[in-house]
Amino acid sequence: MYYYTTMDDIVTTHSAVIEENGFDYVDVHFERPNKNGFDFLDISLPGVIVEKAFGFSEDEILDLKEYARDNEPLIWEFARSGGGTVA
Repeated sequence: MYYYTTMDDIVTTHSAVIEENGFDYVDVHFERPNKNGFDFLDISLPGVIVEKAFGFSEDEILDLKEYARDNEPLIWEFARSGGGTVA
């Protein structure tokens, strides 16, 4: 996973482009520490499909999906080029 950004104590990382069955996708992982470990949300692009989630509220999940959708072109660019970091 490549580091992308940290915002509001939520770290966002993503995979390189993954090819499977003739389709390309990118896995995006959000996590934040909690008192027992981590809350997390795993989605895949394109489509902003939730794969797994734990600890984030429904509203937070909607906000993180919107964040991924808004930043999708940049995430794809970084995923194709081998990663990237935005402060």
